[in-house]
Amino acid sequence: VQLQASGGGLVQAGGSLRLSCAASGRTFSNYYMAWFRQAPEKEREFVARIRSSGSTYYAESVKGRFTISRDNAKNTVYLQMNSLKPEDTAVYYCAAILGPTGSVATSYDYWGQGTQVTVSS
Repeated sequence: VQLQASGGGLVQAGGSLRLSCAASGRTFSNYYMAWFRQAPEKEREFVARIRSSGSTYYAESVKGRFTISRDNAKNTVYLQMNSLKPEDTAVYYCAAILGPTGSVATSYDYWGQGTQVTVSS
C-alpha cells in the first residue's frame, strides 16, 4: 500500500489543522492505520492509531485534543488536531500495517512521506 499525507501547515497556538492520508489499494479497510510525529533531533513518537474496526487509541499528550478517523470508501485516514500547542510542532507521518499491532513505529510496514506541522506561540 502507498500512503500520501497532506494537510500540514503553519498555525497559531490554540488553532486547528486536519491532516489526511490517502492510501492506494483495494484492501484499505483491513489495515490498522496510525499517525506518528517527529520533531527535530527527537525520536519518532506515536500519536494515534485506528483499527480496522474503528476503535482508536491515543498518546496521552494528544488525548482530548486530537481525533483520528477513517473513511474506508475514500481510502483515507484523518487526524483532526485541535487546541494545538507549540510542542506539537513536528513532521507528521501516517503509517499502516495489515493486522493487529501497537504503538511502536518499527512494527508498521508502510509509511507516508510526512507533512510538516508548525505551531507558533
